[in-house]
Amino acid sequence: MSLYRLARPLLFRLDAERAHELGLRAVETVWRLGLNPLLAARPAALPVRVFGIDFPNPVGLAAGLDKNAAHIDALAALGFGFLEVGTITPRPQPGNPKPRMFRLPDRLAVINRLGFNNLGVEALVRNIERSRYQGVLGINIGKNKDTPNERAVEDYRLCLERVYPLASYLTINISSPNTQGLRDLQEEVTLARFVGTLREDQELLAARHRARKPMLLKIAPDLTPAEMDGIAEVLLKSGIDGLICSNTTVDRHAITGHPLANEAGGLSGRPLLARANVVLCGMRERLGTRLPIIGVGGITEGADAVAKFEAGASLVQCYSGMIYRGPELIGECVQALRGAGIGR
Repeated sequence: MSLYRLARPLLFRLDAERAHELGLRAVETVWRLGLNPLLAARPAALPVRVFGIDFPNPVGLAAGLDKNAAHIDALAALGFGFLEVGTITPRPQPGNPKPRMFRLPDRLAVINRLGFNNLGVEALVRNIERSRYQGVLGINIGKNKDTPNERAVEDYRLCLERVYPLASYLTINISSPNTQGLRDLQEEVTLARFVGTLREDQELLAARHRARKPMLLKIAPDLTPAEMDGIAEVLLKSGIDGLICSNTTVDRHAITGHPLANEAGGLSGRPLLARANVVLCGMRERLGTRLPIIGVGGITEGADAVAKFEAGASLVQCYSGMIYRGPELIGECVQALRGAGIGR
């Protein structure tokens, strides 16, 4: 039995956010003591090349678990093919009032309304510069809560410039349901202006640093077909490098009747899988083979990772599934993808 399976009952007696913090500290301690095999066996390599980047395997860590990039060495040692840190904002912010994170163990789900709580972009930069990690690192950027939407692009531009030299790729997060009005930036006309400005900055930074870093957009799963049409058109015209499908959902149909169903925030975990895959499949149909997509949302077992690829993903990411399954989920997903003939 893995160390995580032994620790999970104790962690689940704690408030979800407190357990999250202690879990990260425990992963860090285990790594520093050289005891990672007690958590999970590191998966054998399953190389893939996406966005012009070589990934040791196609299973990554989704943004949100390590917002401040404080544990990237320890997390990488679990066997992820890549890590995505953040969401980070220009200035530190505490996020929404607590409690703001809730487990639904009978549904393998989580509801959170954290609200981009983070220590600010300068803290993230310091943490990355102190780390020894040399693998693929995505950095997910957002805006401060008190920055109005009409000035939101300024926050993204500031973060983009500051983290660009440290990132393997950059993710523009306009899809969290926990920052009021953020998802309004997904509207087609607004999105076109917004992405256009960031694309200009991306090319200027590529020239300055003599290295072009891919830029991805992370979208919500709560989109109508017409909204997906508009987003796809913007993406194809803008020259952006890829897409992440998807963030958490505000829809509660999958947990109707649950005692926590009325808690505000984004729902993730197993109940998100079907909705996230519908958007993933819909965006793949609209984009064709022109843009790679990272599939995230609802992966709790290896078969779910395979389903993401069948729906059109080129890479996958996990987060909430790790809360219930622990690090062994990584190897299970890699092995399932290997069995499905993915990778080389």
